Amino acid sequence: MPEVCEVKKTMTGRELLLKAIRNQVTSRPVWVPFVGVHGAKIIGVSAEDYLKSADLIVKGLKKAYELYKPDGLPIVFDLQMEAEVLGCQLKWAEQGPPSVVTHPLEQGKSLADLPVFDVQSGRFPIALQALRTLKADIGEKVALYGLVCGPFTLALHLLGNNIFLDMFDKPDYVRAVVSYCASVGMKVAQGYLDNGADVIAVVDPMTSQISPEHFKEFCSGPMNHIFDLVRSKGGCSSLFVCGDATRNLEVMGATTCDNMSIDENIPLEKVRDVTRAHDKSFGGNLRLTVVLLMGDEDDARLDAIRCIDIGGGCGYVLAPGCDLPYATPEKNLQAVGAMVHDSYQREIAKRTITAKAAGAGVDIKLPDYDRDRNLYIDVITLDSASCAPCQYMMDAVHRAAKIVGGPICVVEHRITTREGVAMMARLGVSNLPTICIDGAAQFISLIPDQNTLVKALQERIAAKK
Repeated sequence: MPEVCEVKKTMTGRELLLKAIRNQVTSRPVWVPFVGVHGAKIIGVSAEDYLKSADLIVKGLKKAYELYKPDGLPIVFDLQMEAEVLGCQLKWAEQGPPSVVTHPLEQGKSLADLPVFDVQSGRFPIALQALRTLKADIGEKVALYGLVCGPFTLALHLLGNNIFLDMFDKPDYVRAVVSYCASVGMKVAQGYLDNGADVIAVVDPMTSQISPEHFKEFCSGPMNHIFDLVRSKGGCSSLFVCGDATRNLEVMGATTCDNMSIDENIPLEKVRDVTRAHDKSFGGNLRLTVVLLMGDEDDARLDAIRCIDIGGGCGYVLAPGCDLPYATPEKNLQAVGAMVHDSYQREIAKRTITAKAAGAGVDIKLPDYDRDRNLYIDVITLDSASCAPCQYMMDAVHRAAKIVGGPICVVEHRITTREGVAMMARLGVSNLPTICIDGAAQFISLIPDQNTLVKALQERIAAKK
């Protein structure tokens, strides 16, 4: 019988993401840009129009998938959808999700007076239609998140700020409201699961404002009802908390979710250690405003590397700590995506960015390439002594220079030195390794074959005569 060769299948982003959520080792970092109203920005529409149209949501998320190469995407990031169905009035914005401006239970109504909740009300049919379309189009490649407004945050939408006093004065009533909100969350989770969602994220930012004792008293049980439902249906669950919830990490870890996700207010090392103790995965911590929104590509690369290094290769999901602001520059998110998919570029970025400050102020004078009789070949590398592609590129240059002959000056500029970083900037090189011939980048992250390189050198020599 002929020998059968086994073909190793490359895992999709969706498969990698689900492995990470289940606290398993992955072959590379996985990442989820929480594209909420930012999806509207990248297709040129307002946040309000976007969140009211299944077609626009699909268009925005497909564009995000194309630009950012994510492993997971949320369908919508709008924690007001449940509240809207239950009678809360919303104030809409051009560049953000709506906000709740009225609180029905603050106005003398009881739970019995609220509208009956189901996922065929409000804007849920829009979200579910978008989910079905995306599941059919890209659902095998990327994991799709259904986001549920957490029971405590939804209770605050219904009660207003009175909830914080009522926790002391009317604890039984608050428990009843939070429990009711969890039943709403279970319906939403079921709706998303029925329509193809892979991960259910219970997003409960307001729990960062309460004590661990109150978390256990009012939130743990209701949240667990949602998480247990998700697990019973074969889905994965995440508890997503914004703000400084450091004091609540242990009680969050004691819930039955599969994953905990946090923002930059909590040191990533702390959530890593807590989740490992509870056999959960974890995610988040990319700096949302100072880096992704207001920083540049190097800021984004360096912050992604920081998170990846701390998170490690088991059970970590690289993500921002909340939904992306509308105006987040696409290039910053693309820079993060590149760090996830290419370990070599990650190492180059780490060394380049950290060396930039050292290279600042170094004065580099370039030859007059057209008048100088020498042919200058400058090779910008990480370091040919330790980087295999750099080594092979230098070897190719030396071989070609020997064949061509004549007055040729070959110099390697290692970005591990101040001068190397300064030369990289002076020549306008952004990718490594790169061959520059008389100051012009010719072969960028590409080792040319010998004939091609020899021809390029000969053509430049002829042009100088």
